[in-house]
Amino acid sequence: MTQEELEGLQEKALKQLKTGETLFGQDGAFAPLLKSFIEKALDSEMENHLSSDQRTQGNKRNGRGKKTIKSSSGSFEIETPQDRNSDFEPEIIKKRQTVLAESLKGKIIGLYGLGMSYRDISSHIKEMYDTSISPEVLRQITDSIIPEIQDWQKRSLEDVYCIVWLDAMHYKVREEGRVVQKAVYNIIGVDKDGKKDVLGMYVSESEGAKFWLQVLTDLNNRGVKDILIACIDNLKGFAEAIESVFPNSEVQTCIIHQIRNSLKYISYKDSKEFMRDLKKVYRAETKEAAETELLNLEEKWGKKYPVVIESWNRNWERLSTYFQYTEPIRRLIYTTNTVEGFHRQIRKVTKSKGAFASEMALKKLLYLATNNITKKWTGSIRGWSLIVQQLKIKFGERLPLKI
Repeated sequence: MTQEELEGLQEKALKQLKTGETLFGQDGAFAPLLKSFIEKALDSEMENHLSSDQRTQGNKRNGRGKKTIKSSSGSFEIETPQDRNSDFEPEIIKKRQTVLAESLKGKIIGLYGLGMSYRDISSHIKEMYDTSISPEVLRQITDSIIPEIQDWQKRSLEDVYCIVWLDAMHYKVREEGRVVQKAVYNIIGVDKDGKKDVLGMYVSESEGAKFWLQVLTDLNNRGVKDILIACIDNLKGFAEAIESVFPNSEVQTCIIHQIRNSLKYISYKDSKEFMRDLKKVYRAETKEAAETELLNLEEKWGKKYPVVIESWNRNWERLSTYFQYTEPIRRLIYTTNTVEGFHRQIRKVTKSKGAFASEMALKKLLYLATNNITKKWTGSIRGWSLIVQQLKIKFGERLPLKI
């Protein structure tokens, strides 16, 4: 490039910077530089390809083709070298590649992780960068995170978690020409330093104790040797599955789930009065006081709502685990609010989705949304320094602390 051409390029670049135009698009000042760099790199790759062995076989250059390359800075056309045998496989711009993936990959994956559809992402990229990208190319780009998801799901975990919350959310997924309901099992744990983490996401067609057993076994295989307190909903067989893998864990069944299930069977005209009496049970200062209030509840409502009272009596031991702890720990464990709060944030991203195209499409979005949420989980749970000391007194050697 001559000095005159360089000066002209500089003048054009300054003008485009002032007007906000792209520098690398079809008419951008820097497009010729990028075009020249890529074409020289392709020529170099072709020279390496046409080694002496290749030439002996009669392979040689066979003209040039053209294709348009799309980047975050716009689109531009390049000439691509071709060989007679058509077996040249360039690395810098692959044969069927029309997008500088590294240039746009981060932006595309970021938009996908916010819940945007491929159509919306394509429109956004077109508007921002004057570059058109097909849904198929977008799918290929988002598929690039699949190995990352697999590594994340298999990563090693801490040996001890002080508190673990386990719960499921449900989504529709297309599978073999039909739409099926999938349960996504999410597990959030608090480590010895009081920091939260999503330990795993597991997908199944149904929420059941048998699958939970597989999930808990996977946690164990990934290094979890002990869970001090497990907080769950009242799924039948769930607590037994936990105790079969982590036999020393204390299981706390979610009070809120129990209340919701109870109110399904309470007449609307009785619901307010019943709740006033029920609050005396689960808000009592001690387990003994709570059991007295539970007897009062049974005496007053037992004949009218025997199924509800029987459910509280049957599940009482696991519903009342939290009474042996102080208020800060009680607030953490007597409901599954922690994992439900996480679910609410996930649903903000997935709420616009009808049925996911595949189970992997579901996993990709959930993984990216989880990454965005957990980036903010940098500190310890409030008041953890006191909480962990109480847990240490309670669980002794099961909670090794470095002091």
